[in-house]
Amino acid sequence: MILRARVVLPISRPPIEDGAVFIAGNRIAQVGSWKEFSDTADVIDLGETILMPGLINAHCHLDYTDMTGLMPPQKSFTDWIRLMLATKSEWNYSEYAQSWVRGAEMLTRTGTTTVADFEAVPELLPDVWSTTPLRVISLMEMTGVKSRRDPRAILQDNLEHIRTLPGGRCRPGLAPHAPYSTVPELLRLAADMAQRRRWPLSIHAAESLEEFEMFVKGRGAMFDWLRRNDRDMSDCGKGSPIKHLGRCGVLSVNCLAVHVNYLADGDAKLLAATKTSVAHCPRSHRYFGHEKFPFNALSKARVNVCLGTDSLATVYKKRKQTVELNMFDELRTFAEIHSRAAPEHILQMATVNGARALGMAGQAGEISEKALADLIAIPFKGKIADANEAAVHHEGNVAASLIDGEWAIPPHR
Repeated sequence: MILRARVVLPISRPPIEDGAVFIAGNRIAQVGSWKEFSDTADVIDLGETILMPGLINAHCHLDYTDMTGLMPPQKSFTDWIRLMLATKSEWNYSEYAQSWVRGAEMLTRTGTTTVADFEAVPELLPDVWSTTPLRVISLMEMTGVKSRRDPRAILQDNLEHIRTLPGGRCRPGLAPHAPYSTVPELLRLAADMAQRRRWPLSIHAAESLEEFEMFVKGRGAMFDWLRRNDRDMSDCGKGSPIKHLGRCGVLSVNCLAVHVNYLADGDAKLLAATKTSVAHCPRSHRYFGHEKFPFNALSKARVNVCLGTDSLATVYKKRKQTVELNMFDELRTFAEIHSRAAPEHILQMATVNGARALGMAGQAGEISEKALADLIAIPFKGKIADANEAAVHHEGNVAASLIDGEWAIPPHR
């Protein structure tokens, strides 16, 4: 089929006025101006819209979606962790499953086509995969400090579960939770396995000032709390969380470090040298009241920065306000905070940069020949020069969504 729109926004090249995209199976076969197309069979005219790549959510916790508004911001990050652990302990399988499915539906309606999801309840897979058209990269979350289990056993359990999963649109990856919640051996084992199998590897890193202080100075609220819980603290006081991950062999081209809100000297260069990507979650960042995200330092070092939603447990909710998992909300929040960032560069963080971070460069996050047919349409009646700005500030649901060449949200015809 051929999709025609007022503006085609390929991301990988300038916007195309009165553009069209030819879809063959689940791939893009041609993109250009409408007048370049000679075959007009099975044309779907999307009218006054921007046709653009589906958004890539580089970090999410779908199974926490229904925790919206349950946890008001705490005085410290450690206090929030305690509250989160207490809340999770009260949930059952059905609540996690319902939450996962609801979150996936939100993302689909609002323009995400690929999501990298931390799976705290891997037992949900593969059943929940069948409930969504999304392209899901399910990252198996691993901890081990509280359970004190052998790191090899933790990894082996996850590998056994992965072996039971079907192939197809959705695929697995590994996610050692964070440097403070895992031991160095588990980090090394997970990183080695992900690199050998060419799986995505993701980890929360340098998220809070307390974590930063724990690793750099070997002290602070998080250090004291974890020491009381019998964590081996011998890996602390030796440098930043990023340098710790470097020593453990985690940083690499297949690694996606999530948050990275606090940098020590040399951290940005280390991330760039190892080709590690960074996922920033603007609304979550605002919820915790962190210091300003070090976007300029990361960009100057040429670190690949992409965007994610995190979970709705870490999005501030006012009374009677409705909040959803929505990548456009993250785009607008980022644009508000980083007002000097060009809209086309902000869009790249939610498209091509996310694809690169997840090992999908050239396959997703852009409209180009041979890329996957993952496209969305949003209403637009303005000038082509304003298309990027309009896309960044879009609100509400999308007008249409195509994932893997199939309509996830059919256009009104």
